Amino acid sequence: MTLRLYDTATRQVRDFEPRKAGEVGMYVCGATVQAPPHIGHMRSAVAFDVLTRWLQRTGLRVTYIRNITDIDDKILSKSHAADTPWWAWAAHHERAFTHAYEALGNLAPTYEPRATAHMLDMIDFMDTLVERGHAYQAGEGNVYFDTRSWEQYGSLTNQHIEDALPSDDEDESTLKRDPRDFALWKAAKPGEPATAQWATPYGTGRPGWHLECSAMAKRYLGEGFDIHGGGLDLRFPHHENEQAQSKAAGYEFANFWLHSAWVTQGGTKMSKSLGNGLLVSEVLKNTRAAVLRYALATVHYRSMLEWTPDTVAEADATWDRILGFIERATEKIGAIPTADITHAPLPDAFVEAMNDDLNVACALVRVHEHLKAGNTALAAGDTDAVREHVIAVRAMLDVFGLDPVQWSTHQEDARVTQALESLVHSQIQARAQARKDRDFATADAIRDALSAAGIVVEDSPTGARWTLA
Repeated sequence: MTLRLYDTATRQVRDFEPRKAGEVGMYVCGATVQAPPHIGHMRSAVAFDVLTRWLQRTGLRVTYIRNITDIDDKILSKSHAADTPWWAWAAHHERAFTHAYEALGNLAPTYEPRATAHMLDMIDFMDTLVERGHAYQAGEGNVYFDTRSWEQYGSLTNQHIEDALPSDDEDESTLKRDPRDFALWKAAKPGEPATAQWATPYGTGRPGWHLECSAMAKRYLGEGFDIHGGGLDLRFPHHENEQAQSKAAGYEFANFWLHSAWVTQGGTKMSKSLGNGLLVSEVLKNTRAAVLRYALATVHYRSMLEWTPDTVAEADATWDRILGFIERATEKIGAIPTADITHAPLPDAFVEAMNDDLNVACALVRVHEHLKAGNTALAAGDTDAVREHVIAVRAMLDVFGLDPVQWSTHQEDARVTQALESLVHSQIQARAQARKDRDFATADAIRDALSAAGIVVEDSPTGARWTLA
């Protein structure tokens, strides 16, 4: 069965055929690093991680680009309120997102470009739009996309331009020809740091949100690519504007648009602005990372996930049943090499389900069928059948990034890291106290002991930092 995916642009499930045989180019909108990640962010990340794993499992080579928006209004506003350089604020939260992605077992993207590293690409892109008559300058440093110049504007979200909401660039609205026009480039505002401004032929300023993704997608995937993904909330205006400016510039852009649904609480989208976000760091204090991933990965990517106290409890109970079977089976038949799992043929019904727009509900039915049959084989002492079912269960779960054996190793590594961090932190605190007491011999001895263990301590105005040598 050919892989079929729901394309938001055509509003139908279509056969997926890569533009280039054997290869897939995918661009997914990543984080705006203004605050720590909550599980709503991870819903999208896990959904597209599962898609990547499935594409790879079917023999395709995936070039997966996930951007980082490290400059925007909110980053500047929040960093100013915290009296922190905007770039330091962005870097801090970027690391939090990276930690969350890794903690939940997501594969690293092929590349993760930052907006601030691609200003020349954006300026070139903007030049093309101006030259083709689809963008205009409005005062020093402000450049807008002319939405009425592009007849297909609104096609992604199936709306007429007259019905489209005005752009959210409210502070510059008086400069626009039409309230629906959106900013490609924003003039620097009074009081904004000089480090957050870049020179262009149109004046000094910084990019609009939409421009960066079009420019980076073209940079890494070319003028046309296979899949553009992101959260459902990005369809309008972000993705509508991306598509408009990219096609107006003469590029084919995305062949498929995929959007993951939200995590909701009480029927309301989880977001920082509503104050109902569950931070990943907080959830993981009381929930195993594999359990959180199971809760996020085993709901169809286009279905809303209502988050209740039962969400984690149900995932936790299911995960324990899976672990119990794998542990009992391993005691009986011994360990199975990971290579045997990643190259094992998958049950036909599982493949059919995953090829049906990633129908994880039907795919999981097959997992639990083999889980039940495996437990029956264990009770009967049929070791050949046990091995068969262990391989099937692990291979199917591996597609979801949930191979229990791999997670056991992952969690062990996490425990080692946590223990190391705790021990080093206590030594750094002891060293700080020794220096405060002017006991420099003890302070130096602690530093030398850490150095001998391969741990480099660097002093800074905000305290000591450590890294592995």
